[in-house]
Amino acid sequence: MEQFAIKVLQPFKAGGYDLSFTNSSLWMAVALAGIAVFLFVGTAKPQLIPGRWQAAVEYVYDFVCKMLDENVGPEGRRFAPLIFSVFMFVLACNLLGLIPWVGSFTPTSHVAVTFGLAILVFVIVCIVGFARHGLHFFALFWPHGAGVLGPFVFVIELLSFLSRPFTLAIRLFANMTAGHVLLQVFGTFVIALGSIGFLPYVFGVIPLAVSVALVALELLIAVVQAYVFALLASLYLNDAINLH
Repeated sequence: MEQFAIKVLQPFKAGGYDLSFTNSSLWMAVALAGIAVFLFVGTAKPQLIPGRWQAAVEYVYDFVCKMLDENVGPEGRRFAPLIFSVFMFVLACNLLGLIPWVGSFTPTSHVAVTFGLAILVFVIVCIVGFARHGLHFFALFWPHGAGVLGPFVFVIELLSFLSRPFTLAIRLFANMTAGHVLLQVFGTFVIALGSIGFLPYVFGVIPLAVSVALVALELLIAVVQAYVFALLASLYLNDAINLH
């Protein structure tokens, strides 16, 4: 589990708080820098007939906008910058962790990072809900026609709503952590079985093939988990804007 260890690169404390720059901070900064380069190169010289970089940027942005249109409606476009930023950041952090280098790190494999993103979305959803509907926002927890079951439904819906940041954070954190542990295990098998004195290629080729397949699977999961995070954030915004 050493690959998930937080290592302090530059110690720093202020006001009794530990604000040290760690390997997690470094790779989040790398993710932001990568996103900035991707967007700058793709939009620096916009053309009517887009090149590859511009087409890639436009495709990702249109993808996020369509997701908001489908799940929130026309008013969802106002939140495109938020959902686009969250999607790109999670995707970049997920993909950077798959770089085959001993120093690579996956910030989204730590629940502190994923919970920070989740609580950001949750707070914005609450602000939007109360700003738009006032106290009528609580109608979200009391579905129309609940009748005598209203109080029970209210408690269940309220608890479900309050658990959203936790489920959103744990889902991403658990998938990233489990995937990297699995890659580490099969990578160890390649070395251990491939070092057998007789027929090393016979014993090592199977875990090697599985490792290659797992890397491909992890690439898919990295994209899917970023999409799921952005999709759920869109659905939560839909509740805040449209209630039922």
